[in-house]
Amino acid sequence: MKDTDDKTLGDFCLRAAARYKRRRAFAVYREGKIYNPLSYGDWGSRSLGFASALRTLEVKPGDRVMIVAENRPEWPAAYFGIALGDAVSVPLLTDFSGEQIKAIGEHAGVSAVCVTEKTVHQCEGLGPAVARIFIDRYEVPAVSGETAGREPEGPETEANILVWRHGNFGKISFPLPRDQKNPPLPRREANDPASIIYTSGTAGKSKGVVLSHRNLLFCARASRALMKIYPRDRLLSVIPLAHTYECTLGLITALMHGASITYLDRPPSPTVLLPALQDLRPTAMVTVPLFIEKMYRHTIAPALAANPLYRFPLTRPLALMAAGQRLRAAFGGSLRFFGIGGAPLAADVENFLRKVKFPYSPGYGLTEAAPLLAGTAPYRFPQGSAGSVVPGVELRIVQGEIQARGPNIMLEYYRDETGTREAFTPDGWLKTGDLGELDKKGVLHIRGRLKSLILGPSGENIYPEEIESLLGASGLVEDALVCPGEKGEIVALVVLNEKARAMINAIGEILEELKKMVNKRLASFSRISRIEVKNEPFEKTPTHKIKRFLYRGFPKTSVLGKQS
Repeated sequence: MKDTDDKTLGDFCLRAAARYKRRRAFAVYREGKIYNPLSYGDWGSRSLGFASALRTLEVKPGDRVMIVAENRPEWPAAYFGIALGDAVSVPLLTDFSGEQIKAIGEHAGVSAVCVTEKTVHQCEGLGPAVARIFIDRYEVPAVSGETAGREPEGPETEANILVWRHGNFGKISFPLPRDQKNPPLPRREANDPASIIYTSGTAGKSKGVVLSHRNLLFCARASRALMKIYPRDRLLSVIPLAHTYECTLGLITALMHGASITYLDRPPSPTVLLPALQDLRPTAMVTVPLFIEKMYRHTIAPALAANPLYRFPLTRPLALMAAGQRLRAAFGGSLRFFGIGGAPLAADVENFLRKVKFPYSPGYGLTEAAPLLAGTAPYRFPQGSAGSVVPGVELRIVQGEIQARGPNIMLEYYRDETGTREAFTPDGWLKTGDLGELDKKGVLHIRGRLKSLILGPSGENIYPEEIESLLGASGLVEDALVCPGEKGEIVALVVLNEKARAMINAIGEILEELKKMVNKRLASFSRISRIEVKNEPFEKTPTHKIKRFLYRGFPKTSVLGKQS
């Protein structure tokens, strides 16, 4: 597909549907079987049909349509249908509370919301005038032949979708176009808003990031620098589609190249995910670090420690080789791209992945950049880096902060002139709020968040993420947060893992040893004064980042009556 062919998401949808018409685009995996397979041709038809349903509901060009639904084939049909209907999508994570959904719906001024039976109760606060479109109650006559690959008997058929509005349930019937040789192209332009992404954020208040069609499609094309996708590829989706990372790299990029995507019918717990990996044998995935970090620390690391071959330097490579083979086998044996983004990857986990030649690829970005700013294909980046700046994007470092400019940078924060103005420099560069360095080869190294930076007693820069990574690599800590204490000293809050909790009787000695071990590797001005253990997990955003702002200036925490 030529870069000049797809100016808007709607345009892209119809062209991809026509080009890969008979190939499978989507499916659902449940208990060892594939359900709801949807071809590219049928995806295009359903998206056009959904646009017709929006017009029937009197959704006007530029209106906002919310999506509150779990990952399923109907999600992308609704997402691209909204684009074909000249409206603007507002995807939300399904774990947003009813209060959050109500507040965002009012702020965005949504005309309709796409729901399922699982999520409709969360949208009760939106009011009766906002139509609920049940995307899981989308009925298509069997003539479509979507599972058998047959050509339909006529040029079009009719579909129905369940809708609730003004206290009444009803079905909307609309034509389902089949002739896409000369489809009506969307009226919107490349720089028009396509989607508004409300992030929960680590700083508290949610902001609506307005992304244009150009932002999203450019970013999907730019991702070729790190993930080469082909029609033969099989992607397994484990991140919510409402997250820009998954929507751009795991959805738009995959569809751009004719690959197939499978969704799980429930959250990706180990009991659900491991059988799916064996049955589906994905060739590509995009994930967050927590996914592989838990697998390494809970399964791989203990097995390595118990392997006699790992205890001796001469035989350690054999143990690592065997561990690497087991890891690849656990993913089905066909994986060639494993994207990791959303947060830094722990150093000990990356060290292991590097040694066993696992095809992981780090990336860096943020929602305001749709989201990709840096990344490199597997095996082609320095360890500990975020990869190279993606083609077509510019990065610069100003007083330690990463700033970005390019076709993927958001239009604005929705209805927030002050926030938009503060997000950009006077000469038009996006201020990411992240600290980093660019080496001579243009490789980006992330140091931490600007707002998290701690100033030492003599003005030294102390990066809490660096200390947190060392704590996490200790084998004793599930989560860690480093903050300044009441007197400006460095304090670490930690949630101990199961191994450490089993040794709770010796907790005072453990914390003292942990503090000494970490401090030995830090400059004197960065050393921890005390470690406090939290009995409850940290509050986190949906992408598993700790809400750091909640713990600034925290009081001393009593930990089983002991402190270190």
